[in-house]
Amino acid sequence: MSDTHSQANQSIHYVAQSMLPEQPAPLSTSGPVAWMRENLFANWRDTILTVIFGAAILAIIVNLLPWLFLDAVFYADDIRQCRELGEGACFAVVTSRFDQLIFGFYPGHLYWRPILTFVLMLLAFAPVLHDNLPRKLLWFTAVFPLLAYWLLWGGSIWGPILIVAMVAVCFVVFRLLVTAINPTLSALATFVVAVAWLMFVQGPWTDGLSAIANVGLEPVESAKFGGFLITFVIGVTGIVGSLPLGILLALGRKSDMPVVKMICVGFIEFIRGVPLITLLFVASTLLNYFLPPGTSFDLILRVLIMVTLFASAYMAEVIRGGLAALPRGQYEAADALGLNYWQGTQLIILPQALKISIPGIVNTFIGLFKDTTLVSIVGILDPIGIMQPIRSTSEWNGIIWELPIFIGLVFFVACFVMSRYSMYFERKLDTGHRS
Repeated sequence: MSDTHSQANQSIHYVAQSMLPEQPAPLSTSGPVAWMRENLFANWRDTILTVIFGAAILAIIVNLLPWLFLDAVFYADDIRQCRELGEGACFAVVTSRFDQLIFGFYPGHLYWRPILTFVLMLLAFAPVLHDNLPRKLLWFTAVFPLLAYWLLWGGSIWGPILIVAMVAVCFVVFRLLVTAINPTLSALATFVVAVAWLMFVQGPWTDGLSAIANVGLEPVESAKFGGFLITFVIGVTGIVGSLPLGILLALGRKSDMPVVKMICVGFIEFIRGVPLITLLFVASTLLNYFLPPGTSFDLILRVLIMVTLFASAYMAEVIRGGLAALPRGQYEAADALGLNYWQGTQLIILPQALKISIPGIVNTFIGLFKDTTLVSIVGILDPIGIMQPIRSTSEWNGIIWELPIFIGLVFFVACFVMSRYSMYFERKLDTGHRS
């Protein structure tokens, strides 16, 4: 009996009789403190650099904060009144010319059209950027470019409707021919049908239907476009158009057909070897010499085409890198499953190549969006082009930093959103990631 009691007493010292309550992790191993210890004060070198750069950043903030916010003037009639009200930044130039910086010279009573277009653009991008939304919304995404064009430029509704009809006809032609001949010749025939429609059907039918029932919006000429409106029009069009073109060029460059490969390689190398500003000059001036006399080719349309082609060449090289990164076994697996070239490319090759290429694709998008500022060289008044006329007025002559700060902030926000989304998308597609 005594031996059993002594053994029980002895077991109490090393056997838990009850569960211990949960305790939060120590501050030194989780949370902001742990992050600072790991990234900022891991050793004496990191500590010294953190102190030096922290002091420099603090000094910059202390000196700039009053000028940017505390002493800044946001409402004034001119620069003289602005200087009388405060010694800080004169952001009154931004508030007084805000409409011009955003919409350019677009008619004021029609501002609802670009605003509605921007809202609809977010709705059109939603099913592409988020896979948890109904796939039926992709029909609106496909129709949105024509709707956006009609809302921004106005005119007869029959033009966009006939473009939709052309797409439907081309789809039917492709489906009928793809079963009889190979997909490449079917695509070529479909392209010929589209060109013929645009040359011989689109214009006369639009005029005829407009004469019968003139339904549309008040037209707005391209010369009225400017500010961030034209920046987003060119940037979004270039981004949306360059991705599919870049995919086709990348596939064509790796094609076994010599003619297709030669055309794709020649196009890519030519575009990559010529600065964008040179192509914009060609679009704005030299292109008129190659068009029939009396031909009216809208300047913004020419710039949109050149910017899209320029971005597609760089996009093709980014995607080609993703294709080259795939092991040969993936191509052999597609063949082993009995898939033809297009099926294997669509279901096996391209999804993996695009996943690998996401950082490069987004980097090209961001570079393209910033390069839209070059259009001011050819007379399109984007925010950079509008900035100088505002500075030249008697009311705001002497403004230096305020307009570039505002324009740069808008560009930073747009590019930052794109980069954050790309990081989110990479984590979502990472098969080894555990959320």
